[in-house]
Amino acid sequence: MNDEEQKMAIMQKAFQMFDTKKTGYIETIKIATILNSMGQLFDEGELNNLITKNDPDRTGQVNFDGFCDIASHFLEEDDDESTQQELKEAFRLYDKEGNGYITTGTLKEILRALDDKLTGRELDGIIAEIDTDGSGTVDFDEFMEMMTGD
Repeated sequence: MNDEEQKMAIMQKAFQMFDTKKTGYIETIKIATILNSMGQLFDEGELNNLITKNDPDRTGQVNFDGFCDIASHFLEEDDDESTQQELKEAFRLYDKEGNGYITTGTLKEILRALDDKLTGRELDGIIAEIDTDGSGTVDFDEFMEMMTGD
């Protein structure tokens, strides 16, 4: 998979996680959360300008193409190794006991901290997408998959 395909896969995964009702749209207020969860830095003003450009009718929603236009503007060109290293460090921050996993409860807290507008149902939907084996924990591989779409 080339870099462009990988970037699209990451954006697709992120979009799907926040399109909990599977409508093909996400709320524009969640884009900052998605960028944060992907570890992307962004300028608030620049983000708002891109949102306005992709949501000219101010519906408060964008489709996947609009999201890609916005997110790709901020996605850094990172090599896989440094991305994996950054994610490993982020994971270790939350895996305080060094068990090799974090609980879905901890992940829920992280997501809630990133976006306090997420409802309980939306959080449960995101967790269900990530905790594919239903273990109640998220290991590093599941975390990596959530963050990179690999």
